[in-house]
Amino acid sequence: MVRIPVYRPDLSGNERRYICDCIDSGWISSVGSYVSRFEQAFGQYVDCAYCSSVSSGTSALQTAVGALGIGEGDEVISPTFTYIAPVNVAVASGAKVVFADCLANSWQIDPDDVACKITDRTKAIIAVHLYGGVCDMDRLVALAKKHHLLLIEDCAEAFGSRYDGRHVGTFGDVGVFSFYGNKTITTGEGGMVTTLSADLHERIRRYKNQGMPGQGQEYWHDVLGFNYRMTNLSAAVGLAQIERADAIIEKKRQIARWYMSYLAGLPLTIHQQDGKDEKDEKDEKDEKGEKDEKDEKVFHTYWMVSILCEDVAAVGPLREALATEGIETRRVFPPVHSMPLYNRSGQSLSLPVAERISAMGMNLPSWPGLEEQ
Repeated sequence: MVRIPVYRPDLSGNERRYICDCIDSGWISSVGSYVSRFEQAFGQYVDCAYCSSVSSGTSALQTAVGALGIGEGDEVISPTFTYIAPVNVAVASGAKVVFADCLANSWQIDPDDVACKITDRTKAIIAVHLYGGVCDMDRLVALAKKHHLLLIEDCAEAFGSRYDGRHVGTFGDVGVFSFYGNKTITTGEGGMVTTLSADLHERIRRYKNQGMPGQGQEYWHDVLGFNYRMTNLSAAVGLAQIERADAIIEKKRQIARWYMSYLAGLPLTIHQQDGKDEKDEKDEKDEKGEKDEKDEKVFHTYWMVSILCEDVAAVGPLREALATEGIETRRVFPPVHSMPLYNRSGQSLSLPVAERISAMGMNLPSWPGLEEQ
């Protein structure tokens, strides 16, 4: 029996009150005041001019890829160490996915490997911000500009994370977020597409709304689109969540600090942006003094606190021992290039860093209701 799950949402704010308001008003579908209120609040939080809510994180990716015109004949570079959604969406559009390895220290996509894999058919780079960490956006933005490529930020696991003081989802052409039940903030199911471009925002809005141009042209469709709209009920939950976003994120960072303290000295490392262990961080703080959050290059939100065991043979027994105590854990993502769906030829593609992390890594309970005891 699970006593301590990997994740459980915190719904202790205004969620119930806002949901009841939706029901009382009769506005429960995609037409209702909470949709626009949530979009506006989200935009203010991440400092992004244009935000469009959608029905899931995957529909956010599909909307982004569709609005950007990625399709047949294009190549898209994606990390192999990722949840499979961005790869599936790119392939479903008709594009070919080229897999890149990740960095050993941060676990994020390796810009050097990306640079090696750019061809004259490359159209986009997908930067997946894993487990609350952040990709090297300086180098990825520079690569995209140099080669005139689109840049998609998959921020499903990194709401609230920042790079150089700037929120993820505001560096690329588009950012996509997920609000699934185990995400830092949730709407049950839902997502958001962010952009700084008014023209692209209009394409995103049409794509998620069956290709309709807008008010005054009822049931008229001038581009291909689908129904990926968020419901008023989901947006009501999202608004209540974002009202408490700072408190939720700070609690998750506190949980990460507790893990770093209590697991110090064990044969494992905790996933951090720069790969340093707790002793390294303590030594730095002793030398330089405690750094203010605003001075951090990367503000890691620790969606999942993850560890890398020093011995691959220890992973299974460790998970079994924790399960016996009612503590749920999960393996980190397997490399997508290793899955039969994307390796039908049986050819061996070696992306050793991702393969090593996948074999030796696991997620620990990370929900914001955890207490130190």
